[in-house]
Amino acid sequence: MIKHVAMAAALLLASVPAVAQEEGAEPITITGSAGLASQYRFRGISLSDEELAVQAGITAAHESGFYVGTWGSSLAGFGSFGGANVELDVFGGYKLAVGDATLDAGLLWYLYPGTDGTDYAEPYVSFTTPVGPASAKVGVAYAPKQDAIGNKDNWYLYTDLASPLGDSGLTVKGHLGYSSGRSTLTPAGDYLDWLVGLDYTWTSLTLGIAYVDTDISSAKAAAAAFDRNIVDSAFVVTLTAAF
Repeated sequence: MIKHVAMAAALLLASVPAVAQEEGAEPITITGSAGLASQYRFRGISLSDEELAVQAGITAAHESGFYVGTWGSSLAGFGSFGGANVELDVFGGYKLAVGDATLDAGLLWYLYPGTDGTDYAEPYVSFTTPVGPASAKVGVAYAPKQDAIGNKDNWYLYTDLASPLGDSGLTVKGHLGYSSGRSTLTPAGDYLDWLVGLDYTWTSLTLGIAYVDTDISSAKAAAAAFDRNIVDSAFVVTLTAAF
């Protein structure tokens, strides 16, 4: 499975020269990324069971503000839905400039190839604005009642903050999120997740390290029948190539 995702990442990287030639000459811009993560944490939960994850994505954006794209990651453990054991996200939306800020709204569809009845949709909206040299973002994602998530709805509210450290190539980042609902997306009930980290970018490569944690207690994890290790504190290291 990881081999297949890695091959997809390699194909994406192989398309870089063609994409670069078209940029600036067309109303559509193609961007993408491929990389490795020491584990895949989704809203504080390790969907790769604390194992290495291979990830890649690509987005096509029109000058009008509309965009579509896809992103994928290998899964394991808690995030395993059988089948190919891969998460594939397909999304589309619209970005609107509001002064120096950006309003972003769209729909994201979570797909799990080779499974039956596990795919679900989640509309989202976010607002990003500069705060001095930093960038602040607030957003909300809402998954309405669907069979795939236990026929119940789920809310996710979050805020992100990122600030470059001069011209060093370093960026300090932070994240705070709140999941609310009783769907399979929140098996332990309402909870908080947070992240603090540091990225170093050199040309198209970004090396990141982040401390990730949640407030899900051992008792809540046990009641939901999963290992608390996947929601406990951890340092996550990522290496991403952007194009």
